[in-house]
Amino acid sequence: MKAVIAALILLLFISASVGAREIPFTQDDRDRLIRIEARMDGVDRRMDGIDKRMDGLDKRMDGLDKRMDNLERRMDILKSDMDKKFDQMMTFMLWGFGILFGGMGVLMTTVIWDRRTALAPAVRKNKELEERGDKMERALRELDVKHSEIKDVLKRAGLL
Repeated sequence: MKAVIAALILLLFISASVGAREIPFTQDDRDRLIRIEARMDGVDRRMDGIDKRMDGLDKRMDGLDKRMDNLERRMDILKSDMDKKFDQMMTFMLWGFGILFGGMGVLMTTVIWDRRTALAPAVRKNKELEERGDKMERALRELDVKHSEIKDVLKRAGLL
């Protein structure tokens, strides 16, 4: 145990003698420290300027954020207005097509009705003429049996 204590005391003296050594500090070292300190002051001033610029940028960014929010609100309003106008246009188009096709249907119905109405007298007249022609043909056939001259004339005319 004595040996351990002696070794510890020896280590203490050695460490004290090493730590007690004086480091020479020259005039060059002092000048160097002054220059470094001056540079650090310049860096501090530059950093203050950069901090001010950053604050200005932050304010600008806040202003841009507000403008972007306003633009988004305006875009939402414009979108809703466009949706309304599109719905109105679609409604207008549907009504327009409905009126167009309805008018076409009325026109076709009128044309068909007019044709039937216009053709009815012609059809009636045609039936009358056919009936009259049939009566005439029967009468002529009765006559051709009795008169041979009439028979020859009807054959030449292509009626028999």
